Amino acid sequence: MGQPPSDSPLLDSSEQVYISSLALLKMLKHGRAGVPMEVMGLMLGEFVDDYTVRVVDVFAMPQSGTGVSVEAVDHVFQTNMLDMLKQTGRPEMVVGWYHSHPGFGCWLSGVDINTQQSFEALNPRAVAVVIDPIQSVKGKVVIDAFRLINPQTMMLGQEPRQTTSNVGHLNKPSIQALIHGLNRHYYSIAINYRKNELEEKMLLNLHKKKWTDGLILKKFDAHSETNEQTVQEMLSLAIKYNKAVQEEDELSPEKLAIANVGRQDAKKHLEEHVSNLMSSNIVQTLGTMLDTVVF
Repeated sequence: MGQPPSDSPLLDSSEQVYISSLALLKMLKHGRAGVPMEVMGLMLGEFVDDYTVRVVDVFAMPQSGTGVSVEAVDHVFQTNMLDMLKQTGRPEMVVGWYHSHPGFGCWLSGVDINTQQSFEALNPRAVAVVIDPIQSVKGKVVIDAFRLINPQTMMLGQEPRQTTSNVGHLNKPSIQALIHGLNRHYYSIAINYRKNELEEKMLLNLHKKKWTDGLILKKFDAHSETNEQTVQEMLSLAIKYNKAVQEEDELSPEKLAIANVGRQDAKKHLEEHVSNLMSSNIVQTLGTMLDTVVF
């Protein structure tokens, strides 16, 4: 039977981690640069109140591996980096750590749990953020934040957190995370992104295109070289496609189903090359004609 809950204050399920745009971009960039290896870094910010953890910046740690172990945390580098950041006007404390899981989702392995234990020994509210740079696409970042569950709490049959609102119960966990111990060894914390007006303007103007971009002419030498290269690639792709069509007639339906696994799809690449070649030549020709008439 479960024991009655103690009077000690419990963490709340409506607690949220607010990650700044700068921190998110730096984490994604670091994670992408490290593919296919896992990379890790530390998160700087503050614990605002019982419901809010604010992450304002991150910095990378100088190691990578298939699993980031607790011994891999370089304390000398960490101390020196924090001292240098204080000199540049970053007085925030370490609120947790992040690491990447390239291509295999957000959860904590046994080694990650050991690393998180060392962070929680320093601060019980430390957060472990896991980011997947492979599955993340434009407009949807695959990211999650975790904190460990006290084993004694689970043995006594108590809830690790108290629930006072419906915030934090909106994300359905993946089966992969549940298999790897989510809600048994650690729990997930809701993540939010807080941007001010200036940050929003900067991010909206990051890759903004103007209507005049379509009228910019490429150098004729470079354009003709690109055309020549594309046509040569199309020739080799056409030969591959012709060969593939001939093979299809000879293969049985069972072999045909697995024949193209791991091979380049010549037809799709050929279509893409044709489309790109036509569009670039049409734009270049129209731009040249306009320039001739106008100027």
